[in-house]
Amino acid sequence: MNKKPKISSSVSLNMNQKRKRSSLLRLFPLVFLLAMVFLVGNAFITEGISGWSSIIRLNLAKLKMCKTQFRPLGSETLPRGIVASTSDLEMRPLWGSKRNKKPKLNLLAMAAGIKQKESVNKIVKKFSSSEFVVMLFHYDGAVDEWKEFEWSETAIHISVVNQTKWWFAKRFLHPDIVSAYSYIFLWDEDLGVDHFDAKRYVSIVKEEGLEISQPALDPHFSEVHHQLTSRDSKFRVHRRTHKVIGRARCNENSTGPPCTGFVEMMAPVFSRAAWRCTWHMIQNDLNHGWGIDFQLGYCAQGDRTQNIGIVDSEYILHLGLPTLGGSSENKTDLGQLDNTKTQHSSDKSKPSSTPQMSSARSEVRKQTYAELETFKHRWKNAVKNDECWIDRFQH
Repeated sequence: MNKKPKISSSVSLNMNQKRKRSSLLRLFPLVFLLAMVFLVGNAFITEGISGWSSIIRLNLAKLKMCKTQFRPLGSETLPRGIVASTSDLEMRPLWGSKRNKKPKLNLLAMAAGIKQKESVNKIVKKFSSSEFVVMLFHYDGAVDEWKEFEWSETAIHISVVNQTKWWFAKRFLHPDIVSAYSYIFLWDEDLGVDHFDAKRYVSIVKEEGLEISQPALDPHFSEVHHQLTSRDSKFRVHRRTHKVIGRARCNENSTGPPCTGFVEMMAPVFSRAAWRCTWHMIQNDLNHGWGIDFQLGYCAQGDRTQNIGIVDSEYILHLGLPTLGGSSENKTDLGQLDNTKTQHSSDKSKPSSTPQMSSARSEVRKQTYAELETFKHRWKNAVKNDECWIDRFQH
């Protein structure tokens, strides 16, 4: 009777083991399937993560590139391709397509009073080729009176009474407006140009690598303020003088004005890059521009003793007329003076003068000296307060 339970227990154990093996066999395909799903899924997940990582890296690189990409102030919300950050002085037709013609390469901008129209006409004719845009700054309010000249129709006319060319230049010759032009001629009106050719001049300054220049002044018939700008007939271009100027002895070792690296301000010529720098130096509230000439070396795009020069082969006369500070009715016609070149400069005709005109001119002269001192003071303070600025000409 005791053996029956033992047999029953053994049979029960065997049956349980069979059931377990059967269950394991049934589970094996499921486990295998799950394993395959896991392996395949893991591959997809890995590939997905890798793909997302690449996308993230690309986006980060793009973000970094966009952060370092310069966009003009105010254009940040615009797509880059639509931004027109520069302009020019080219006239456009009101209808129809623009005529297919070469863009003008250089700019002549000058102060102009109607009493000097003959002189201005002679100057403009020297620049009236297809390579030059002409812009006149009318300081006497007279604009229609210039229509007698054929070139007047295509010139740019800007009229504001009793303002200097530096006032006009600061407001109407922004570097982004004139960036299309290789050279900017910023001239006075009291110049004689019989011995000057604009195209030859541009060719020379290009060959010589002059960023800032001026035509030499004929020393016999001109008002010459600085010996450096006086013509030396032995040269095509000169960059320094060897004269004794005041306390300064100019020689080969001289590195700055008034011995080298200097032009006067009646007929300066700037390269595009030099003008961008010079424009920033012109003070908005100082109309006469005094003091800028001695600091132009900082805008010479390198060595001022090499990149600033006087062109002797294309020279001009400077008659030094007081065209501002008096009534326009009393200004001498420089066209008449041009016909008296056989006289020495000290014998040139002088503008008629009245006590009222003399007083006005005296006040203008006082203002120029006051502005010179203001500019020098601002320069000194700017140098003192800018810790990051390095004076490339400091010895």
